[in-house]
Amino acid sequence: MKVFVHLFGSQMEFACSHVVCNWGPDGEDVSEVGPDYENRALLKQQTDPLPPPLPPRRFRKPRPTSLPNPPFLTSQLSVTPLSLPPPVPPRLDLLEQDNRFKVNINVVSLGVGKLADMSQDAGLENFQSPVICGKCSAALSCLSSVWKKLWVCEFCGYENGVDESLAQVCIGQRAGVRSDDLYLPGKSEDDYQNLEDTMVVFCVDISGSMTVTTEVTTGNGSTMHISRLEGIQDALQRTLTFTLQQTPHRRVALVTFNDEVVIYGDGTRTPLTIRDWALVDYEHIWKQAVGYNVPHCIAETYQHLTQRVKELRENGATALGPATLASVALASKYPGSKVILCTDGRANIGLGDMEQAQSSSADNSYFYRELALQAVQKGVIISVMSFKGTDCRLADIGRLADVTGGRVNIVSIGTVATEIQSISEDNVLATSVTATLLAPDGVYFPYEDEHNHKLVREIGNVTKGLEITFEFAVKPDYVEFCFQRNTLPFQLQLSFKTRDQQKVTRIITEQRPVTIGSQILLGRLNMAVLGVYWAQLCAGLTVEGRVKEARRQLAAQQDLLRHISKLRPIQKEESIYGNWMETMTTICGDITTESQVLSDEAAEVVYQMKRASSISSKSTAGRQKKTFVRKKPMEAM
Repeated sequence: MKVFVHLFGSQMEFACSHVVCNWGPDGEDVSEVGPDYENRALLKQQTDPLPPPLPPRRFRKPRPTSLPNPPFLTSQLSVTPLSLPPPVPPRLDLLEQDNRFKVNINVVSLGVGKLADMSQDAGLENFQSPVICGKCSAALSCLSSVWKKLWVCEFCGYENGVDESLAQVCIGQRAGVRSDDLYLPGKSEDDYQNLEDTMVVFCVDISGSMTVTTEVTTGNGSTMHISRLEGIQDALQRTLTFTLQQTPHRRVALVTFNDEVVIYGDGTRTPLTIRDWALVDYEHIWKQAVGYNVPHCIAETYQHLTQRVKELRENGATALGPATLASVALASKYPGSKVILCTDGRANIGLGDMEQAQSSSADNSYFYRELALQAVQKGVIISVMSFKGTDCRLADIGRLADVTGGRVNIVSIGTVATEIQSISEDNVLATSVTATLLAPDGVYFPYEDEHNHKLVREIGNVTKGLEITFEFAVKPDYVEFCFQRNTLPFQLQLSFKTRDQQKVTRIITEQRPVTIGSQILLGRLNMAVLGVYWAQLCAGLTVEGRVKEARRQLAAQQDLLRHISKLRPIQKEESIYGNWMETMTTICGDITTESQVLSDEAAEVVYQMKRASSISSKSTAGRQKKTFVRKKPMEAM
């Protein structure tokens, strides 16, 4: 294996410089164990009757010798206590011991979009494979110690036998508190894939509702009415031209749907139509679409595709589910491909039907969830676009984008072209991405399925700017043990395939000192990490229907933000994180019963919050500045 070593990367960030060991799920101390720092006393009201006496004044002006000394009178002996100094003011910049905030500041952010960007990496080349723990799969790192061919894993305590010379190579060259290693296995010619050999599939709704028109103003000031389909046609024509100019070797395909699904592919072959009983047969649709070849790139098919787009006419129902399935199958042969779903109404025929009485919500959720997972396995990203003023149940179909790494957008006639062009851009960095985060035994990750010290997250597809965040905490029974260690190790193992299908494993290891909550300086917290995590957490809880928990988190987060604002001025980007919290509070506040579902407008904002990233990321800052306007944010199911 080849390994490239990079020192001191910056894409694994912590919200706090220390690990707060005594945080509990209810915001209370889980243990009184910890160092007895002197400034702890500053948080408590002074109860001693007298403070220490003031020191003598050493630079007092001498008395003139010409004046007689005053007579000494025993009655002048002081019988009253010395004057007291003013009480020591409380340290507002420390987490309060008796009135603890209910926000866990043990948060780590992973800049996956940068970690998976191989174009930014260069370093020292070596030819060693990682040494892996036989129990928890942690990798030997700069934090490890080997004694007489024995490595006791710093994460789980398992005893591993290792070769001393190999351990010296893995540890000795980069001894310290942090390492960033990139492992590249050997690659054969059979694994090679053309970087431009990906596909974008436009999955377009041509049902009867696409005839609805909107009044627009032309460049000369006159007005005209344009239907939704006409807006989509114009947007597709512009995007095809843009793609031809920017990536002429990329494959582009067209799929349309009303009460049947038509696969045009690259426009050069006879279209394939799926109708009637076939619209409810998952395996049949997949097999038919996979077998439909798209052999040519847009440089060869541009004229054919533009003609197909011009000939589209609207009528019929909305077979959204079968069409999306066919589009994913069509793109599945080319990892890193995209499906862009454009619709203006609910699915009402075939798989994923949302209107028939016998079609339960659970069945629909299962269909869209399974389709999203299959798209992830094939390296396909799905983005969903709908029109303003429509009801597409974005809360349901938006999961396709949420799981696969795509976008959810509501557009107008005037913005649809810009949005389609932006989404179709070739910005996929990696596929089959899996993040494994390791912490010492006794540390766990709240809000995750398994409460142990190892967390595995299947990410799937990664585009530029992607950040994921995690919260961690120390189990009550392990608090004393963690204090004895003084520092805790953390390790990220990121495995993925690059655009040319090169398998890569990136391993970042570092350690953090431990402390208790009352010693944390609030003004020094990394608000970018916390703000992104809070947005992602509360949006995720809302999508899952855990609205009460989302409200509780939002209240605690806003309380902490208000407290920090008393300590120092809030920076501009930090105020945006506060706006995100206010937006989520508005959305959650409108949910009054469990039988309510997010409106399309609210769902769009929530799904965008789930993929929030720090404001400093130029690629996403513009999209995340969008605010939520209350306008029928909820509707009864």
